[in-house]
Amino acid sequence: MDLIKQIVEKAKSDKQRIVLPEGTEERTLKAADQLIGDGVADIILVGNLTEINESAANLGLKNIAKATVIDPKNYEKKEAYTNLLFELRKAKGMTIEQAAKLAEDPLYIACLMIKSGDADGEIAGAQNTTGDVLRPALQIIKTAPGISVVSGAFLMFTTQKQYGKDGLLVVADCAVTPDPTASQLAEIAVATGNTARALVGEEPQVAILSFSTKGSAKHPLVDKVIEATTLAQKLDPTMNIDGELQADAALVPSVGQQKAPGSKVAGKANVLVFPSLEVGNIAYKLVQRLGNAEAVGPILQGMAAPVHDLSRGCSVGDIYNMVAIAANQAIAAKK
Repeated sequence: MDLIKQIVEKAKSDKQRIVLPEGTEERTLKAADQLIGDGVADIILVGNLTEINESAANLGLKNIAKATVIDPKNYEKKEAYTNLLFELRKAKGMTIEQAAKLAEDPLYIACLMIKSGDADGEIAGAQNTTGDVLRPALQIIKTAPGISVVSGAFLMFTTQKQYGKDGLLVVADCAVTPDPTASQLAEIAVATGNTARALVGEEPQVAILSFSTKGSAKHPLVDKVIEATTLAQKLDPTMNIDGELQADAALVPSVGQQKAPGSKVAGKANVLVFPSLEVGNIAYKLVQRLGNAEAVGPILQGMAAPVHDLSRGCSVGDIYNMVAIAANQAIAAKK
């Protein structure tokens, strides 16, 4: 988990503005207090100032006064955000009255701040559903150029140091898109490689996984992975991407050399892309539970700016880590 420490230190070196729309939620306040105290990010809380201050006092938090607080009912840029949202959504039938109402919704405010350049990333989901978090993000921030699909990656810290980077693998999609098309799978592969670049700090070796390696089996599911591989290689020619590869061929040098001779990725993969959400979600949870791996995420990828959806069962530490991760992604995006 030394990588998490490195991610935190990098965030400290170039502080980003991270907005927490669930600004009155207890775990969020505790994480914000620690983040401010440690100098990890400039924290923006959305919520009633009196309620935030009273909660902070009751919890014994000392640093919340240093946060920027946006009151959703009364803030300086409310009219500007209302007009921005109306312009973005009027073609979809939104009225100025509807925009004004949504400009008081903390989840919409957070995204409007990012769209306006007033914040660099958002963390939410401690008390809101994934759909509620993603809806305004997709409407306002939208996906990154060349990407049409959002996906969820995990950093998997395993005990098997011979794989990935000292046992660390970046895996996706484990959280968002149930049955990606070949083109969507290609986008997920490139997005996951970029997540590895931003957070792990080394060049991704991306394996798109299947139950077949280089034609060892014939099936439409294999054909989808083969097509996705070709599309991904065209989408980012600078990234080493290969498929279709079985998991052992992707990870084990001797197996990779035998099953996929000449591949730049086989036996050296540090990024694993699953062919469907069903496979990815099952796989990461099995590795986590049976292999005693530490899973950090989901890290949402494919958005034009860092937006992350927490589990409603998240811990203070989860929020802290995701803010640091979002800050690293924002730093990488600016470069």
